[in-house]
Amino acid sequence: MVISVRHEDDEVTEEVRYYILSDDLTGIDFAHAVRMHWSIENNCHWQLDVLFNEDASRVRERTLANNLSWLRRVAISLLKHHPSTDSLKGKRQSAGWNNHFLAEVLQITQ
Repeated sequence: MVISVRHEDDEVTEEVRYYILSDDLTGIDFAHAVRMHWSIENNCHWQLDVLFNEDASRVRERTLANNLSWLRRVAISLLKHHPSTDSLKGKRQSAGWNNHFLAEVLQITQ
């Protein structure tokens, strides 16, 4: 169980979350595992929403939604591995505007 307390201006809110684990962890290890889980989750979700506006997707058919989600994640992975120092959003735009850059991201030799 995790109790999160948030202080914002003069307002204090508490949230209780429960976790199921397959291993016995110390308090410190448990807290680290929870933080790591949410940092990965938030980072991935943020990238999908910023790069592909995924939250606004109107696709409701489960198979299509899963396939599009998979393609978005593959695209993010390819963009992350490209050596350019541009942001992921910048790389995505460049790939849309420049076929040569797109081929580099897709690792296609021309």
